[in-house]
Amino acid sequence: MRVLWFVLRKEFILIFRDKMVLFMILAMPVFQLIVLPFAADLDVRYLKITVVDNDQSSYSRRLTSKIASTDLFSLYDVNSSYETAMRQIGKNEIDMILQIPPLFERDLVRNGEANVSVMADAINGVKAGLGTSYLNSILMNFNSQIAVEWLGEEALRAPVDIKYSFWYNPLTSYRNYMVPGILVLLITTICGLITTLMIVKEKEIGTIEQINVTPLKRTHFVIGKLVPFWIIGVFVYTLGLLITRVVYNIHIEGNIGTLYLFGVVYISGILGFGLLVSTISNTQQQAMFISYFFIMIFIMLSGLFTNIESMPSWAYVLANIIPMTHFMHAVRAIIIKGSGFMDIWQDMVYIVAFSVVVIGAAVANYRKRS
Repeated sequence: MRVLWFVLRKEFILIFRDKMVLFMILAMPVFQLIVLPFAADLDVRYLKITVVDNDQSSYSRRLTSKIASTDLFSLYDVNSSYETAMRQIGKNEIDMILQIPPLFERDLVRNGEANVSVMADAINGVKAGLGTSYLNSILMNFNSQIAVEWLGEEALRAPVDIKYSFWYNPLTSYRNYMVPGILVLLITTICGLITTLMIVKEKEIGTIEQINVTPLKRTHFVIGKLVPFWIIGVFVYTLGLLITRVVYNIHIEGNIGTLYLFGVVYISGILGFGLLVSTISNTQQQAMFISYFFIMIFIMLSGLFTNIESMPSWAYVLANIIPMTHFMHAVRAIIIKGSGFMDIWQDMVYIVAFSVVVIGAAVANYRKRS
């Protein structure tokens, strides 16, 4: 135990001596967790739209005003030239075009219906899909208003009355979904990269060679490397949860003990992954490339931005192997839904299995050289 204490003391001295490492560990997560959730927001608002009004009637102007009054759209232009609107969308000046045909008001009054055309820039499929859905809702609401004016309240009566209820996130705020996910991303990146780089740095400056000629046991070496970064990882995790509560006012609905149980086990596994990468890397450049390769796979398949159930079958299987997928699901479930341990115990099984495998592989792969 005395030898282990000296190893731990050495690691803390090395960590706190490097000011850049301290900045990366403490300042960067705070800055990123405050900034990134505001940028990583898939809610679509203020889509630029041009209305091609070929009717110039009272009804067409009412429809244009209705579109302009919502924060979903920003009215860029109103003209009567479809070619002008197409040039605008070709120059990326607008996102959508609503074309109102001639005789729009006459057809609406005589026949009770009229056609309009909607064109959307679909380079960004998510934006185009949401934009057309929003515009369709506005058009349906406009239809309802016209029907009430002509037929009275009887026009709105339907045989089935549908009422919506949004559980766990009643305001459907995308930020409530993204903040826990970005916290998991930061924990993965910091714990995975910092551990790897610090150990490989010792290889480059020759400190590891000095340790290898000592009677230090392999398990003591591994514990000495993991424990300081484990403490730092838990501290960053705590700091992230405080920012989640104070900055974003997101209440932790579940048990805080369960949240920390998942956190400490996952941090142990990611540190083991970083240690494993360091045992097969000889330079910091190699370690960076290997870590970046795997962390990018973790991020893209974890469900941070997309639903894993929508992925192809092979990607879905791979996503379920990745521990970040299960930790992210657990953190979101505990914070947003208030899930208990028995609701998400399967996620813990995957995380524990990953931690045992990578730490065991790191211990087995580390070889002392005289």
